[in-house]
Amino acid sequence: MKTAAKPKMTEERLEEIRKAASEPTKEALATQESTRKPSAQGEQSYYGLPALKAPVWTWEVPLYFFLGGIAGLSACVAFVAQSFRSDPGLIRVSLWAALLGAAMCPVLLIADLGRPTRFLNMLRVFKLRSAMSLGAWILAAFSGCAFVALFCFELLLRGFTNPLLTSLLWLGLTSAAATGLLLASYTAVLVGATAIPVWSENRKLLPTHFLTSGLGCSAGILELAGFLIPATQILGFAASGIETVIEIFLEVRKRPVDAPLHHGRSGTTLRIAGLLEGPAALLLRVFWGSVPAGRYAAASCFLIGALLSRYAWIWAGRGSASDPNALFHLQRKA
Repeated sequence: MKTAAKPKMTEERLEEIRKAASEPTKEALATQESTRKPSAQGEQSYYGLPALKAPVWTWEVPLYFFLGGIAGLSACVAFVAQSFRSDPGLIRVSLWAALLGAAMCPVLLIADLGRPTRFLNMLRVFKLRSAMSLGAWILAAFSGCAFVALFCFELLLRGFTNPLLTSLLWLGLTSAAATGLLLASYTAVLVGATAIPVWSENRKLLPTHFLTSGLGCSAGILELAGFLIPATQILGFAASGIETVIEIFLEVRKRPVDAPLHHGRSGTTLRIAGLLEGPAALLLRVFWGSVPAGRYAAASCFLIGALLSRYAWIWAGRGSASDPNALFHLQRKA
């Protein structure tokens, strides 16, 4: 039985094969199109996957940032007030604000982590290059220093006079002020050291914002406690003025990477927070700062704005992580 003869490989047949191989198929065209446009699905994905993992922090973390700033700067205010021999009542309120804030911070962190052992495990090692490890140790050190300062101060107020007690008070105040500055600012370093574009590109602005916000909140708490003195008014003016400058700077400098700061829930919240911390509190002090109601309103505006700003920055980080174009823009710029 004869088999079918194979067709002769003529030059025309070879030319047809070459042409068929050179022409892209529909599948190849689809692959090229997806490669050319990695964020094809509504600009929300990278080949069907997020370009970065969004932060998974719960609502406790922004509140921790807020209370940590108040606690740290309250210790600084207490140290300065004691140095200038100010009203003992003002020093006492500042120290209590510092200690209560320091006591609530670990609770919020443990609530976010899920188990107390996870927070304790963070204290097992000390890493200078890890902002999170440093933060856990800073919080632990600040809590101890604030407790020593407040304990000694309460004993001195009750008539216990002892040179050792006075020395311990100054040691506690000094160390609490030093660690308080670190506690209020390290959270900004923590978010700025990540790969989230909107955070990393604002890593130089965030520490100034967090410290100023914490200082204004500390002064606001003192005013709400009844200390309507020139010192708290000056601190309120300074904090509101700096926050106004920061708000104007963010509104004028509209970079592509800062899109979450101007649009969506994070943009709206941050704009409201900036107005409350900056122009609103500043104008209240300018026009109604001579009456107690104006001081109370300015302090309340600043406190609400500071709290909202912490949540706005966290939400902005989530929006920036889900936008691959922000990351690609940074890579092209680098």
